[in-house]
Amino acid sequence: MRERIAIEEWLRPDEHNRVREAVRMAEKGTSGEIRVHLDLAILDDVLDHAAYVFHELGMDRTRERNGVLLYVSVPGRKVAVVGDTAIHAQLGDAFWKDVLEEVLAHFRHDRFCDGLCAGVAVLGEKLKKHFPHRADDRNELSDEISFGT
Repeated sequence: MRERIAIEEWLRPDEHNRVREAVRMAEKGTSGEIRVHLDLAILDDVLDHAAYVFHELGMDRTRERNGVLLYVSVPGRKVAVVGDTAIHAQLGDAFWKDVLEEVLAHFRHDRFCDGLCAGVAVLGEKLKKHFPHRADDRNELSDEISFGT
């Protein structure tokens, strides 16, 4: 239980709120769904583990298959971005690199909340070009940060 508390405290409560608000704002312009997930150190490849978490969170069950996970293994500051099939088909590999570069630029200066918020903003901007907000859109996934156990 002690490790879970440590992972949740990586960001202050006001920073949790900032990240949640960044997700909410990014999703206003798109039908895409964005999640941020913080995890403990992992033994797997970060991208493989992020893909596993993506499915565990049910992100592959959105109506348009346009969910994106911003995954962080906190102790190692390892970051991965995983998108569902519709997103990858539209945006390709360069999209993920842009997001990762934005997040890691902040992480290198220990600005974790800023990095997460900036990454989410980049996701939102890119998603709205290919998956614009629809009149019948609903928030299919929680905007809260999720945590590994």
